[in-house]
Amino acid sequence: ANVLGTKTIADKSVKYGVQKFVMISTDKAVNPTNVMGASKRIAEIYVQALNNSLSENNFIFSNGLSYINELEAKPITKFITTRFGNVLGSNGSVIPRFKQQIEKGGPVTVTHPEITRYFMTIPEACRLVLEAGCMGKGGEIFVFDMGKSVKIVELAKKMIRLAGLEPNVDVKIEYSGLRPGEKLYEELLNDNENTMPTHHQKIMIGKVRQYVFEDVVNQITALIHSAKNNNDRQVVVNMKKLVPEFKSKNSVFEELDHIS
Repeated sequence: ANVLGTKTIADKSVKYGVQKFVMISTDKAVNPTNVMGASKRIAEIYVQALNNSLSENNFIFSNGLSYINELEAKPITKFITTRFGNVLGSNGSVIPRFKQQIEKGGPVTVTHPEITRYFMTIPEACRLVLEAGCMGKGGEIFVFDMGKSVKIVELAKKMIRLAGLEPNVDVKIEYSGLRPGEKLYEELLNDNENTMPTHHQKIMIGKVRQYVFEDVVNQITALIHSAKNNNDRQVVVNMKKLVPEFKSKNSVFEELDHIS
C-alpha cells in the first residue's frame, strides 16, 4: 500500500497540476529491517526519481506517464520528502497504549529494556513539515533534528509515575521481546548518507543515492505484480533489489540476505 498508494497519488498529482507534493516518510526507511521501512524507502525513491525526471528536458516517459511527452511544457509538480521519527500521541504511538495499560492496572509491555526511539510532538512535526514544504525546490529529502533518542522503558516509568503509581510495585513492566523486523534503535541517515544544512536549524537536506526513473518504474511494476499475486517471498526479493540495504531481522526472510 505504501508503494502503490504513493505512486498512484504522485502520478495523479503530476496529471492534475499539483504544485507541491510532500511525502511523509519515516526513520524506519533508513537501513530498513522490515517490509514497512523498505516500502517507505521505495516510496521515497519513486517520488525523488519522478521529480528529477520531470526536471530533465529530453526525458521520454512511458507507461501511464507517456502523455507528458506530448505536452508543450513539463508538469509543474515538485516532490519533497520529509523523514522523521515517532510523533507523540499520534495513531499507533506508544503513549496511548501505555496509558491504556496503566489504566487497567498493568502490565505495561515493552519489547526490550534497551530499545530507544526518537519522538516529537504533533505541533512540532506539523510545523516542520509545512516549513520543509515551503522551502523545498523539488527532489529533496528533508531530515528533521529529532533531538536525543528516548529509552522506551524510561518513558513507561515516567508515565506510571505521572499516574501517581510506582513502576514494578503498583504497575509491572514486562518485556515481550523484539518483534520481527524491529530494531533496538532507529537512524535518520544511513552510513552512506550525509546532510546539508538549511536556514532552519532543525531541518537538514539528506544527500542520498539517486536512481534512474525507468529502472525504478520497472522494479516497482514487478513488486506490485508480486503483491497482487500474494507472493510474499517474491515481494521481499523485489524490495531487496530496489533497496539493497534492506536486511531482514528476526524474520523468516533473513535467508534471502545470504543468497548471492
